[in-house]
Amino acid sequence: MITTLKPGTVNFGAKGQVVIPRLLRREFEIEEGTKAQVYAENGRIVLKPITSKFIRSLRGSLKGKGVLKAMMEERKREREL
Repeated sequence: MITTLKPGTVNFGAKGQVVIPRLLRREFEIEEGTKAQVYAENGRIVLKPITSKFIRSLRGSLKGKGVLKAMMEERKREREL
């Protein structure tokens, strides 16, 4: 994975739309239609692309846990944000 060190500046459009620079779209495999999770964390807006690579990384993450219990814990954490 490439680490982008140079910060970039983007503008927000009237509807809050923003264009992600091409270098970052390539690095994170963002294509047209890619969905993303958006949330606030420590005073920042976090945009996390949901790509096939990200989904593959989740495989086995619930192994050994009750799926329902894990989902309830995740929802609890989301409500606390």
